Amino acid sequence: MKVVLLSDVKGQGKKGDTINVSDGYARNYLIARGLAAPANKQVTNDFAGKKQSEAYREQQAREAALAAAAALEGKTFVMKAKGGESGKLFGALTAKEIAAEISAQTGLEIDRKKLVTDAIKAFGEYTIVAKLYKGVNASFAVNVEAL
Repeated sequence: MKVVLLSDVKGQGKKGDTINVSDGYARNYLIARGLAAPANKQVTNDFAGKKQSEAYREQQAREAALAAAAALEGKTFVMKAKGGESGKLFGALTAKEIAAEISAQTGLEIDRKKLVTDAIKAFGEYTIVAKLYKGVNASFAVNVEAL
């Protein structure tokens, strides 16, 4: 019997795959638990439409990430912080503060989790990498100065 998987099934396939299994396994296990549906035209067309819409959303997200990467690449952001005479900061600059500064200066909303950096604890210039999407990275500089 041909069925379309509604969710991932270990040893059989991933969601949306059309597989051929025995009638008893399909009726008594896969369909009974809601893991699959009989492969008819309606179910097949529904999954084809879902795959197309998912591919479109992926493309839109990638294009947005490429645009953000182009806007960030090579820029230098100047941040002011309190610090001591030895060149160390009172506290640290975190990815959350860097993301807020990027948002304030460029209008781009970058999630702090996408910024690859350790806490900045001294004055100076640091290179930060933003992993915006799969395979889309942007590197920029953060220059930390005294208040």
